[in-house]
Amino acid sequence: MLSDTQLFYIFARSIFYSHITRALTDSLVIIPTYNERDNISRMLEAVLALDHAFDILIVDDGSPDGTADIVRSYQLQSPTRIYLLERSGKLGLGTAYIAGFRWGLEKGYQFICEMDADFSHNPTDLLRLRTACINDHADIAVGSRYTKGGKVVNWPFDRIFLSYGASLYVRIITGMPVKDPTAGFVCYRREVLEKIDLDKIRFIGYAFQIEMKFASRQLGFRITEVPITFIDRVEGVSKMSSNIIKEAVIGVLRMRWKGFFHSYR
Repeated sequence: MLSDTQLFYIFARSIFYSHITRALTDSLVIIPTYNERDNISRMLEAVLALDHAFDILIVDDGSPDGTADIVRSYQLQSPTRIYLLERSGKLGLGTAYIAGFRWGLEKGYQFICEMDADFSHNPTDLLRLRTACINDHADIAVGSRYTKGGKVVNWPFDRIFLSYGASLYVRIITGMPVKDPTAGFVCYRREVLEKIDLDKIRFIGYAFQIEMKFASRQLGFRITEVPITFIDRVEGVSKMSSNIIKEAVIGVLRMRWKGFFHSYR
């Protein structure tokens, strides 16, 4: 637990730097957390060590394990690189990312990425996603498990079957030529997030990832897939649940139907 003096120091510096309207780097990575104390220190250090500077926004949903306290301790060392947005409880993955998107747009970042805190996504691949947006002229770069060269490590066969089947289901229903539409490792150009009406994004679980790609493609943005190796978490507990699966299965059908009549603009 941080002392009152340390907390005041963090608060004072955050107020000072909040008046800097232009981001010091062009890239931000948003990492939602809930009970990730076993992973968050290593993740922060790994992102800070990348060759290109990515600022980090942690969106913590009131983790009772002290995840936010660990982030605050790192803010003392890197107040211009690490930011923390604390929420009152588990409000859903989708709302965490949308809060992060709005924060990143307000601060002026040109590339806004999203990734998990549990090292299922390799932080070094952030560089490849950003490069794909620049060199391949993509609007969105997706870290893909199922495109050529991508793979999954440490998942049992039934989990791979379920995930791949879900991806195939989404592709059939939506018509999106994205082989890993449920992927949560993504880099967006700011123009994409500016054009999408984020208030119209309805999914709050993992189906949020599907809806963001669907909305982006509906608005004419170009999506490219970058092969990654996805490694199942070693520390912590998976957030997957039956409600998340239900949202993805039934919600995708509703999303596609509404897509015939409504725009995300």
